[in-house]
Amino acid sequence: MGCSAGIVWDEGYLAYDFGDHPLNPMRLDLTIRLARELGVLDEVAIVVPQPADEAQLLTVHDADYLDAVRRASTDPTFDGYGLGTTDDPVFPGMFEASALVAGGSALAARTLWDGEVEHAVNIAGGLHHAMRDHASGFCVFNDVALGIRTLLSSGAQRIAYVDVDVHHGDGVQAAFYDDPRVLTISLHQDPRTLFPGTGLPSEIGRGEAEGTSINVALPPGTDDSGWLRAFRAVVPGAVRAFHPDVLVTQCGCDTHRDDPLANLELTVDGQRTAIGELHTLAHEVAGGRWLALGGGGYGLVRCVPRTWTHLIAEASGRPVDPETPIPAGWAAYARERGGRPPERMGERIEPPTVEPWQPGGDSWLDRAIGATRHAVFPLLGLDPDDPRD
Repeated sequence: MGCSAGIVWDEGYLAYDFGDHPLNPMRLDLTIRLARELGVLDEVAIVVPQPADEAQLLTVHDADYLDAVRRASTDPTFDGYGLGTTDDPVFPGMFEASALVAGGSALAARTLWDGEVEHAVNIAGGLHHAMRDHASGFCVFNDVALGIRTLLSSGAQRIAYVDVDVHHGDGVQAAFYDDPRVLTISLHQDPRTLFPGTGLPSEIGRGEAEGTSINVALPPGTDDSGWLRAFRAVVPGAVRAFHPDVLVTQCGCDTHRDDPLANLELTVDGQRTAIGELHTLAHEVAGGRWLALGGGGYGLVRCVPRTWTHLIAEASGRPVDPETPIPAGWAAYARERGGRPPERMGERIEPPTVEPWQPGGDSWLDRAIGATRHAVFPLLGLDPDDPRD
C-alpha cells in the first residue's frame, strides 16, 4: 500500500552551481531523470518551489549576511562571510538560487504540516552546514533550519531531526542547540578525521535543551553492517523517547564507499536500508509526518541518483527492487556526461549481516556507540547499557 508523498522540484534548482566544484547540480538532474524513467515520479505529487522571502530567511540568518549574499551574487570578487572560498565560491545569481532551495524546504514543510501529503521530499535541500552569519561547506542558506522553523511556527511542538550525511550536521545543531523542542541526531565520520571538525558525543545541547543534541562519531572504514549497528543502537530509542510530532531527515549519501570526499564504506543498499528504517520510524512515532531532504553526495552517477531515487520511491510507499535494471536511456544520458552508469538499482546480492550493539565491545565503533549512549541516554530517561533502549 502506498503513502501520500510529494516532491518539491523545479529545474531552477540546477542554478545552485558553484562551477568546477564537487557539488555539481548534475546529481540532481540525473536523480530526477532516473526516478522519472523508473516511473517513481508517477507515484508522487510534484510541487513547484518558491524562493524564500526576506522574512523567512531572517528566521535563520542575520540581515548582514543576507546582504553579503546579495552582493556576492553580482560581484565575482566578493570575499567574506564564508563566501569567495574554495568551498563556497561566489556565482551569479547565488542569492536567488540559494533562496529557491531554502524556499523549497519551507514549502515541503508547510505541505506536510497542512496534511496535503504524509511525506515531503526536497532532494536539493539538506544544506546543513550554513550558519546564521556565514556560509560553510558548500551551503549558503540553511534550508534545513528553515524547514524546522516553518514547522515550529505552524504548530509543531516537538521535532526530531536525523542527519545521516557523512559530515556532522553542525549548522542545524547550532541553530537549535538551546531549543528543547528540537532533537538533533547526527551520525557522521569521526570529526577528528573529517570536516567540519565538530560532532563529538560530548556535544549534548545547552540549558533546558541538554540531551537534545546527539552525535555518533563513526570510525573511517565503517561499512553497511557497522553503520546500521550504530544507527539502530541510537536513533530509534532516542527518537521514541522524544515523542516528536514530525521526523525531519537529512539524507546525504556521501557515506558511500566510492565518495571522493570521505572515508566510510556504505553501499547504495545500506543507504536504502537506512532510508526504509527512517520511513518506518516516521509512521511509528510521528503519525507518518516525514520531511526528507537531500544533502551531500559526490558520486554523481553511480551513487546519488540511485540512492535518492530510492528515497523518493520509499516516501511513496512503493520501494524500488534493488535488482531493477538501470534504464538504457538513462544510462546513455549518463555516459554522454562522462559517467560510468551502474547496471542495476542495488549493489549487494545479499543484505548485510548486522550484529546488534552490546555494551562492553572494544572496537572503535562499539566504543563510539557507547560514548554517545552514555552522554545522552540518561538525559532522555533511557538506560545507556540496556540494548533494548
